[in-house]
Amino acid sequence: MSETIISVEHLTKDYGQGRGIFDLSLDIHEGEVFGYLGTNGSGKTTTIRHMMGFPKADSGTVTVNGLNPWKQAPDVMKSVSYIPGEIAFPDLKTGTDFFKVQAQFLGVKDFSYMNHLIDLLGLDPSAALKRMSKGMKQKTAIVAALMGDRDILILDEPTTGLDPLMRETFLELIREEKARGRTIFMSSHIFEEIEEVCDRVAIIHDGRIQSVINLSEFRHGSVRPFGVEFAEEESAKTC
Repeated sequence: MSETIISVEHLTKDYGQGRGIFDLSLDIHEGEVFGYLGTNGSGKTTTIRHMMGFPKADSGTVTVNGLNPWKQAPDVMKSVSYIPGEIAFPDLKTGTDFFKVQAQFLGVKDFSYMNHLIDLLGLDPSAALKRMSKGMKQKTAIVAALMGDRDILILDEPTTGLDPLMRETFLELIREEKARGRTIFMSSHIFEEIEEVCDRVAIIHDGRIQSVINLSEFRHGSVRPFGVEFAEEESAKTC
């Protein structure tokens, strides 16, 4: 089995009134695309924020490349590209200005990969940041995160705001990143896009992991479970 790159063990963050994440355990292996599927409010972003070291857990641990994100965030960020669930840009004029600042922050000197991402996503970086549509802002965030060419990608609902055609383009980008050996953790509430690119998927509901599925077995298995529901109890009795 490949090396474990991200490890979550019995992680709990209780915000009260049933909100938060509870006793989560996950292992994400080197070179795999791991999907994290759940509805809004299920705990996806809270989990990811702990991977990035933003909040302190009530209990349990998270490690990224063997490092504790809460205590060693600067070291963790040397190997991680991150797309947050909510995009907020600094007070800069254009996307180009933002990319220049981001390049300095990430230590990027070769802009060939950044330009590849811009071309792939059909982004006009000269556009004013404040006037960008939601889709353009999402594309800008994708380029800004991935231009650092890191080995680990942590992506919080990265297709938000993208139209169906651009969503397919992004999924092709994920396939490219996987082929380059990246380890990718990607959350979504859309099963179809998770199914297309992920090796495994964890399903979270009300802050708790419900199941972890190997998608290769799901796609090619000889037996698949199906659920049948009836609108009325009498209809079920007659079948």
